This record gives sequence, structure tokens and C-alpha cells, in this order.
Amino acid sequence: MLKPFRQVDVFGDGAFMGNPVAVIAEAEGLSDDEMRAISRWTNLSECTFLLPPSTPEADYRVRIFALDKELPFAGHPTLGSARAWLDLGHEPRSAGVVVQECGVGLVPVHLGEQALYFGAPGLVRSGPIPKAAREMLTEALGVTAEQVVDAAWVDNGPGWVAVLLDSVQTVLAVTPDLTRITDPEYRHLGVVALQPEEAETDLEVRAFFPDDAGALREDPVTGSLNASVAQWLEYSGKMSPPYVASQGTVLQRRGRIHVEGEGEALWVGGRAEVVVSGTIDVGEPSASV
Repeated sequence: MLKPFRQVDVFGDGAFMGNPVAVIAEAEGLSDDEMRAISRWTNLSECTFLLPPSTPEADYRVRIFALDKELPFAGHPTLGSARAWLDLGHEPRSAGVVVQECGVGLVPVHLGEQALYFGAPGLVRSGPIPKAAREMLTEALGVTAEQVVDAAWVDNGPGWVAVLLDSVQTVLAVTPDLTRITDPEYRHLGVVALQPEEAETDLEVRAFFPDDAGALREDPVTGSLNASVAQWLEYSGKMSPPYVASQGTVLQRRGRIHVEGEGEALWVGGRAEVVVSGTIDVGEPSASV
């Protein structure tokens, strides 16, 4: 059975400089196992499946998979799914805003002239991490205690914990050792640093997570982490929007994430370009969703 397929490059500052997401539309009839199998096969950090909404307030419903794991929310899949949905010829119920239904509820996506912006969802877990966890992450990152400025939960669904380091150079040099993160709760790890005033961007971000085999992967550009880090930096008084974050530098990407707004009205955005368009043969469905 053929389903509409799009691959979207999200947050890139230039062609093939962002984070790709695979989007399968008209996903009714696919079982959970079939979605996981397709997600693993794409071998991208996330793969999404578009479905009819279950509420009249939404334009569509999306299920988001990170290889084998289903996520209630993720940032670049949100923008990529919205771009794919629009590319398939759909029109939002409200002009200029697409409303996505996902595991965290309804997420608005603002349609800008050059970029898409999602409304940052609230944190489901926040606050400082325990001293023992901070020491564990310090050792896993291969940095000194003096290089760690702060560390906190910044979880808006995927399970992020963030560590603020003393410099961009320190962030770009870290090579995390996943074996030293003995508590699996802390294995979705964001590492950030404020840029110097003369830099092109304001914040440097890296994101790490384990794959299905337990190996560490680095995400090229991560919308959900940037959203939650923005909330953390603002309420802790370290940085306030508007600003631009860079991510993917070590992976030779040029991710640019634009953060605007304040408080509970933060918007996180960037470019989202369809780079692959066609169909995918998903076989014969075995169960409905």
C-alpha cells in the first residue's frame, strides 16, 4: 500500500544543513509495530505519521517516533510535519496557524514568511538535578566541576536534562561517555553555552540520546531541547529572547533556531524545506490505529 511521503530538512541555514525528518501521511491502518519498523528503517532521529485529528480544534494528529520509542512531543518533527501537511495541499482552519494534535495536547505552529514557529509546550519536569546526578553528568562529559555553570531538568516530553557549560569551546569539545551515565533517566542530555557578544549566534547547543542498541547519538538540531532550554534560561535569568541558537556545528550542520516571545508565550522556529517528495510502500496494514 502506497502512502504519501515527505522528507523535510528543518532548522537548516542552507541546503541540507538542518535535521531531516521523515513524514508519512494518511497513516490510518498502520499498527504501532509497523510505525516502529518504518521509523527504524528510516534511521533518522525522528519519523512521524499524520492522522486525522480526534478534536475539532486540531488540523491533524501526529505520532512521533524516535527510532523505536514514541515521543509525546518533539520540535523539529513538529515543524517538519506541519510543512509536509501543507505541502500535501491542506489548508489550516485558522489563517496563518496550523494546530497540531500530539501526545502533549494541541501545539500551534505559526506560518511565517521565511520560517515556521511552534509554541513551546510547558515543561513536565523542571528544577535542579540532584548533586549526585550533576557529578555523574560532569564525569560523563569529561569536564571539570568548575566548567559546569548549572544543570537542571528541562523536560517537555522527550526527557531532557540540560547542562550549561562555561564556554562554547568546552561545549564543542565534549565527547560524552554514555557508560558513565548509570541512571537511564539522564540519557537525554543537552549541553549548552552562551556565545560571546561578537558571535553570529547567541547560544551553542548540542543534544545527545541513546539509540535502540544503546549507542550514543548526537541530534543535528533539536527543537524540543531548544524550547525547554529557552524556558530554563529565561526563568533562571541567564538569557531572554529574542535570540538565535546554533546547533550541529560538530556534525558539520548549520542549524539555526530562532526563539521569540517571553514567559508562557515562547515561539521556537526555523526554516523547514521539503527535500524528498513521493510515496512509500508500507505493505498491507495489519491493524488500525
